[in-house]
Amino acid sequence: MTDLSKTPDPSVMTGVIPYLAFGGRAAEAIAFYTRAFGATDLGRMPDPERPEMLMHAQIEINGGAFMMTDHTGDGPRAETPLPHGHLQLMVADGRAWWDRAVAAGCTEVMPYERQFWGDDWGLLRDPFGIQWSVAQPGPEHAA
Repeated sequence: MTDLSKTPDPSVMTGVIPYLAFGGRAAEAIAFYTRAFGATDLGRMPDPERPEMLMHAQIEINGGAFMMTDHTGDGPRAETPLPHGHLQLMVADGRAWWDRAVAAGCTEVMPYERQFWGDDWGLLRDPFGIQWSVAQPGPEHAA
């Protein structure tokens, strides 16, 4: 577990940062994302009243921040922290990212293959119900 008193690299904390509620499974999600996507644990803040729960946690995946909590508010717990849509990983080595995620326990929703728009792309579902796409720009889009 990492201490949140150390500030992460400011370049990680820019742009749009997903912040999802995992309903008691945030620590499990951190461990899984470390295996599946090479995440780095940037820090955790336990709930002072329920130390087994995370009030806040941060990880870094592919150079970007991803924040999470175990807090679900006063309403019913959602089946998945992201019921519609997906998180997209833009990477230079898509096949390696895809294979690692599948080996860690993600399931294929749409196969990883060259798409009509020219990129290599596929869609996965993690054990928490979140869908992730892995995308590698095709040769005509490469920098």
